[in-house]
Amino acid sequence: MSDAENTLKNGEIDPFRRPAELSDDGDVNSTHKEDVLSLEHTDPVLHAKMHLINNAIDEIGFTGYQTKLFILNGFGYAVDSLVLLIQSVIASKAALEFHPSYDTALTIAAYCGMLAGALFWGMSADIIGRKFAFNFSLIFCSVFAIVAGASPSWPVLGTFIALCSFGAGGNLVLDTAVFLEYLPSKQQWLLTLMAAWWGVGQLIAGLFAWAFIPNFSCQDPTIFPDAAPCTRGINWGWRYVWFASGALVFVMSIARVSVIRLKETPKYLIGEGKDAEVVETLQEIATKYNRPCSLTLASLEACGIIDSQVRRNSVAHASKRASLAEIGLHLRGLFTTRRIGTSTAMIWFSWTLIGLAYPLYTVLLPKYLESRGAAVGTTSEYIQWRNYAIINMCGIFGPIPAGFMCETRLGRKYTMVIGALTTMVFLFAYTQVRTAAQNLGFNCAINFCLNIYYGTLYAYTPEVLPSAHRGTGNGFAVGFNRVMGILSAIIAEEADPRTAVPIYICAALYVVMALVAALFPFEPRGSRSS
Repeated sequence: MSDAENTLKNGEIDPFRRPAELSDDGDVNSTHKEDVLSLEHTDPVLHAKMHLINNAIDEIGFTGYQTKLFILNGFGYAVDSLVLLIQSVIASKAALEFHPSYDTALTIAAYCGMLAGALFWGMSADIIGRKFAFNFSLIFCSVFAIVAGASPSWPVLGTFIALCSFGAGGNLVLDTAVFLEYLPSKQQWLLTLMAAWWGVGQLIAGLFAWAFIPNFSCQDPTIFPDAAPCTRGINWGWRYVWFASGALVFVMSIARVSVIRLKETPKYLIGEGKDAEVVETLQEIATKYNRPCSLTLASLEACGIIDSQVRRNSVAHASKRASLAEIGLHLRGLFTTRRIGTSTAMIWFSWTLIGLAYPLYTVLLPKYLESRGAAVGTTSEYIQWRNYAIINMCGIFGPIPAGFMCETRLGRKYTMVIGALTTMVFLFAYTQVRTAAQNLGFNCAINFCLNIYYGTLYAYTPEVLPSAHRGTGNGFAVGFNRVMGILSAIIAEEADPRTAVPIYICAALYVVMALVAALFPFEPRGSRSS
């Protein structure tokens, strides 16, 4: 019996579909795994075609194409964290030159840009496709990152940071979707591992700060009373950070359009009713890497016609793409059933919580380190920024154990629980830091454990969202995260960075995150994304 016949009976899902087959080593044969939302689809024909596409991707297996996507999509992760951290580490030096009335304005500008970028690029991914954002978002970001370094005033700097962040803001939304929709189910854990690129971006930000800020910056008159007035001529350090970052992002953007010529993802194309293009794309990959692919146009057409092709009760698009109805359709699609709606709401809530906890910690961290510098023996600015780079490097390694843990019996859900709770423990312990070694060690541990949770949440989100609405759902999740980032900047402006109260608040939020993760209605381990 063919896959199409096995999945469908008279255009409906066959309730007597054969069970998962076992391979010789006892593992479930990936070409017969259940799709994670298999019982939630409202369009049985679309579900059947998705099932055939998953079978074809599993049959082709992991190739050099996915390896390139892992690296090129990873660039987007790195740029997101790079831009967010740069604006926070250069803010105090730029403020010495511009004397702003609102110190955290740059953080607010960055998160406003990230918010707009997440919503714009996320919804555009569902409306016009994933390919456009993949090719152009980093180029847009790089241009304004370079220009930001030439800013003549605080408001202009904030404007360029917002525009740079707009370009970077869609990458967390698109990178996961593009990589996932080409990824064989056996390697879906790599989506968690890809979050290591977030740590790479943090490390780059820390290294640039370490290289340029101590050597090419004004002295702070509150620390050095005899410091000369801060002028542009002696305060190029923060500008060099932006120039270097912008140049690096530009190189990444060129690599995206030259190393690989990305074709639109098969799961987006199938929602468009473009069955022939789906077959052509997958067959081309199979041929290039000498892999089998039994998917044919006939097998897809045998499933029937999906609603989007007749524009009646469509699950993929409204009658007019550029309309509020189109946006409304994608939002409703995230709440099609009670279980999908519950999952969507809980994911958005999790992103909201970490959107407050993580930025509050990172925005206050440089100030907190400075306020404790004398107590822990790190009076040198050079040592402070060296430690900052080391702390950020530790974030690279968190997603590595997370990637392996999520494929064990812990699954995605309890990997997040462990990541959140261990982060909470170290955050509470951090308030007792008294020495330079403790200060560095606890910060490294926090960054490592935090990225176990964050990296898994990054992967879990697109895995359990319906493919036709994946960009919108992911975009709003990241959007809620950015809203809380703006709120964290306002809190940081009013909070006393010398106290441990913000650290306690962050720790308590991770307890809530762990509880929510444990209650998620879907566990993708052993299943395939829809």
